[in-house]
Amino acid sequence: MLNTIKEIILNCQETTQETGTPRRLEIESVSGKATICIGVRRSGKSTLLFQMMEQLLKSGVLRENILYINFFDDRLHGLQHKNLNTVLEAYFSLYPEKKNTEKIYCFFDEIQVIPGWESFIDRLQRTENCEVYITGSSAQMLSKEIATQMRGRSLSWEIFPFSFREFLDFKQVNSAGSFSTKKRLLVQQAFEEYWTTGGFPEVAGLDRPLRIKIHQEYFNTMLFRDLVERHDISHPKAVTDLAHWLIDNTASLYSINNLTGYLKSLGHNAPKSAVSSYLEWFEDAYILFTVRIFDASLARSNTNPKKIYCIDHALVTSVGSGILVNSGHLLENLVFSALRRTTPDIYYYKTKAGREVDFIIRNADQSRTLIQVCETLAHPETRKRETTALCEAMSELKLNSGILVTRNEEETIQMECGQINVTPAWRFLLDIGTHDQAHRT
Repeated sequence: MLNTIKEIILNCQETTQETGTPRRLEIESVSGKATICIGVRRSGKSTLLFQMMEQLLKSGVLRENILYINFFDDRLHGLQHKNLNTVLEAYFSLYPEKKNTEKIYCFFDEIQVIPGWESFIDRLQRTENCEVYITGSSAQMLSKEIATQMRGRSLSWEIFPFSFREFLDFKQVNSAGSFSTKKRLLVQQAFEEYWTTGGFPEVAGLDRPLRIKIHQEYFNTMLFRDLVERHDISHPKAVTDLAHWLIDNTASLYSINNLTGYLKSLGHNAPKSAVSSYLEWFEDAYILFTVRIFDASLARSNTNPKKIYCIDHALVTSVGSGILVNSGHLLENLVFSALRRTTPDIYYYKTKAGREVDFIIRNADQSRTLIQVCETLAHPETRKRETTALCEAMSELKLNSGILVTRNEEETIQMECGQINVTPAWRFLLDIGTHDQAHRT
């Protein structure tokens, strides 16, 4: 194993890694703490590590001072946490003069496949002059459990698929500064492509059949690797049936009772407690997200119906049956994923009259923003329904403005309750992504 790891280290140092489109993420490393990048599979975490390594090289760090290991490498299949120290032995046998004299930059990709890896990282940071960067696909492995097992010696950052601004970077469309007519048309054209393909880096630019095939492989891998295998689920069909129901009901309300009843109708004997666990695990793996009602009472927030969203709106179209999800639901999911990149503190709001506003978020300055999503306001009944709900929520929360996101429409509506800013989705995505940043968990 020692010689195998030495070979892996040298191969990486001799190979120019594909760094892809630079991510607009401000990830800060802190001395004495491991920097951990978590997120859904295929969101670009490994490529982000390569980008960080490239930045180190540009800043003058020697290539030999960078240690990179991908623990998904088949050659490391037999590696266990008890002999993880072999990684260090292999490195310092190659470069003995560096031990305790030069800083080593350690990049460990998908390290969660090695059970008990936390103690190795903890010891590494205490005993060696190093900076440690880690990626992983499971939020539970790499945020909740880390808090106790690494005793505060790490900071976790969330990584998502491409934001719209990053997609524009991939397309080499300039999104900075003011918009000329030509620039606006280019951005709108790119948005239509983003609307179709979504944010997963690997599918950007691919034809529809291949994109759908890759999305479906992603989804199946997420379900079986991050849920069935990781949690040793004895009845995987119940999990996959539930996942597909939730995908088909994206941006819709659900309750544990109706989910349990649905699984029972398919012949699955899954109690409410199991269904609750499945939902937590979907969120742990960054596949599906639950949004609760905005309520000062946590008990009421938990007992009210919740809404479900997917990590990527285009994944919904590739995986779902297409029967229940319409373009309005997809637009709402698109807005959710943009908001989720900036904060996990997202709720939906119901007015005292029972009208619903899709999102209410808390900003960094503790103020709140109401966001309604509607594909078009062309129909008078729709316009009245959406603006009335937003206006009622603004009055109840004492807010003087709200946002209404549409596919293409843009205007300012002055109402008695305040100002409603109608904005097209492409502009909303750019406004919210002005300072794209990895959210720290």
